[in-house]
Amino acid sequence: MSEPSPAPLQPPSSTVTTGGWIRRVILLALAVAVAVAVVRILGAIAWEQVWAALGQLSWWHPLVLVALLLLRQVLNASPLSFYISGVSLYRATLNDLGASTMAAVAPPPSDMALRVAMFTSWGVNTSRAVAGVVMNALTFFVVRFGAPLPGFLLLAIAGQQPGLRLLDVLSLLISAAILTGILLTVRTRTWARTLGHGAARLVRRVRPTVQPEAWARACESFREDIAATFTTGFPRALLATCAMVTTDLLVLTLCLRFVGVSAQEVTLLHIAVAFLFAYPLTLFPMQGAGVMDAVVLASLVEAAGAGVVEPAVAAMVIWRVFTIAGPFLLGLGAVYTWRRSTSSVRGE
Repeated sequence: MSEPSPAPLQPPSSTVTTGGWIRRVILLALAVAVAVAVVRILGAIAWEQVWAALGQLSWWHPLVLVALLLLRQVLNASPLSFYISGVSLYRATLNDLGASTMAAVAPPPSDMALRVAMFTSWGVNTSRAVAGVVMNALTFFVVRFGAPLPGFLLLAIAGQQPGLRLLDVLSLLISAAILTGILLTVRTRTWARTLGHGAARLVRRVRPTVQPEAWARACESFREDIAATFTTGFPRALLATCAMVTTDLLVLTLCLRFVGVSAQEVTLLHIAVAFLFAYPLTLFPMQGAGVMDAVVLASLVEAAGAGVVEPAVAAMVIWRVFTIAGPFLLGLGAVYTWRRSTSSVRGE
């Protein structure tokens, strides 16, 4: 939980902005380094074959992917409508798309500032809006770091050894810790304050300005704001987020099939295992573009051989166009729609 302050309602300071950009650049550089290393291990890519694989797309393939992209974005935004009373699924989707686009062009807390501004224009109390956004993020973190769990189950069903994937147990522990923290915070006011104090003391080791009492009050306030919708909202939000991840997996699977990677070469189980174990890497900038793609590619090559490298690269390119560029463009439209609606309201 971030330190309580009016920052979400104000433009980010130069210090925050600079720090945000430095973090993003470091993570992006690390992602590129990992991607380059994996590609070198796999060997040289014949880009003319990648282009040939892209040429197998039919006119109707993008239409199917666009439909799934829209479903994916609605599922991704739906927890906001579960956590914030009075917010429709349509407005939740506008808010989520707009914030994701803002996050792509400016460091935090610019996305939070836009979220709060949108919710405020719709008459939502700022405190409840922030609590809903925080729960939305925490729900996604639980699912993001918990994604390897079904991956381990699929490996067990297939009778395969996890090998280096055992490292993803750490990701599961992170997911479990976040889930435990959520449940304890919501359970009682005492637990909320205790967790706030404890988190502040840890952060204070690297950020001396952190005030434990302020964090404790923030956790207590968060609990009060989310208590009314948590019981019914949290299970529904978890299911919706899992459905979003499944839709993302479906889009990747179709991209592979559309460029000629058959089920005989790479089964759905192979794709799901590669995707689920790599999914925690979406914590990197642009949903892990580069590093996650390289890990998925390496897993597919391990399962099917070097013959799938070029068509798999083509599929990853298509997948990223629809899952990164697509939401960005939709977000621009969402911000324009919101601005136009608020301008018309002011003009009345």
